[in-house]
Amino acid sequence: MRIYVTSVFVDDQARALDFYTNILGFQLKHDVPAGDYRWLTVVSGEQPDGVELLLEPGAHPAVAPYKAALVRDGIPAASFEVDDLDAEVDRLTQRGVRFTVQPMDAGPVRMAVFDDSCGNLIQIIQMVDAPQ
Repeated sequence: MRIYVTSVFVDDQARALDFYTNILGFQLKHDVPAGDYRWLTVVSGEQPDGVELLLEPGAHPAVAPYKAALVRDGIPAASFEVDDLDAEVDRLTQRGVRFTVQPMDAGPVRMAVFDDSCGNLIQIIQMVDAPQ
């Protein structure tokens, strides 16, 4: 069994696609009409055949309170790995991304958290104590 797709609920699929591709650097994988919304997935440019991130419309009534509670408590909706956390934070900050947690050590990782402008907090991590 393998993970094929995972998702984040987004306030606006078009805005999310712009942010996740033009700001974060993911690549569009699928954009399929699905009623009022789209089956809209992106992938890492480093792993174009890897796990897809579904930019899931947040229209279900349970989504808004769920997302608000996560943001209020500072809990990221997703976590992405980077090779150089400080360089990535600098790159994203220059693109206008707002960080809610600045880079910090957290056991075997360095981590930071940013606002994806679509209603979510997203964590990025760099493995610093990876097993050989």
